[in-house]
Amino acid sequence: MALIVTRARFSAKEAYRLIYRTYLKNGFLSLWRGNSATMVRVIPYAAIQFCAHEQYKGLLGGYYGFQGNVLPPVPRLLAGSMAGTTAAMVTYPLDMVRARMAVTPKEMYSNIMHVFVRISREEGLKTLFRGFTPTMLGVIPYAGLSFFTYETLKKLHFERSGRPQPYSYERLAFGACAGLLGQSASYPLDVVRRRMQTAGVTGHTYGTILGTMKDIVAEEGVIRGLYKGLSMNWVKGPIAVGISFTTFDMTQILLRKLHQLRLGNNDAERAKRG
Repeated sequence: MALIVTRARFSAKEAYRLIYRTYLKNGFLSLWRGNSATMVRVIPYAAIQFCAHEQYKGLLGGYYGFQGNVLPPVPRLLAGSMAGTTAAMVTYPLDMVRARMAVTPKEMYSNIMHVFVRISREEGLKTLFRGFTPTMLGVIPYAGLSFFTYETLKKLHFERSGRPQPYSYERLAFGACAGLLGQSASYPLDVVRRRMQTAGVTGHTYGTILGTMKDIVAEEGVIRGLYKGLSMNWVKGPIAVGISFTTFDMTQILLRKLHQLRLGNNDAERAKRG
């Protein structure tokens, strides 16, 4: 994050150097700075996104006549995009806070509430939504392609193997592919979003999305600017998305089994009473 929001040239070697310098200066736990804000955000974000996706799948399935079955490609893509957009809209201020905490020294912000209060007082409430537009534009291809890829791979798996439920490691692999494609497609907008979110503490001024892109390309180039840090995210992103999709699927399967078991017990109780 720290290298992405600056004009310094990115390399894996420099990234590891930054991690080491941060460790020496602020200690081992400083490597998790901003993680509390990430966790506060990711819990409602994931809950809203997966819940919204199931709802949108049901609505679109009913509209297109595919209720209970895998959606066609276009509605499948649309359901993922709508789910990601819904979650991002609701939790955006927390994403802004996370970005600020990740790139500032610990003396600047002591905790999550301090970030909210200080930004509101010094920069205005509207600053909490700086970078909102590129976030929305970026989450459309990111969430859309992620859910589309995951659902498509599960569909292909069923058609090839005949097994309705993939194994856990297969779900992880499908989720990793989904994260890789989704993140690669939306990464330039993610860089723009981070630059706009942290403009108040990095000393740079970024106005519009196109203006920010032009500045980045003019000073750093297309690949070294708009795709700065992508290689590192290729390591983190697929793992995180794979675990997210797998955890959701397995939890959903468990809850359905518990629900069926509860219904079965209720039926047995009624039979005894009858």
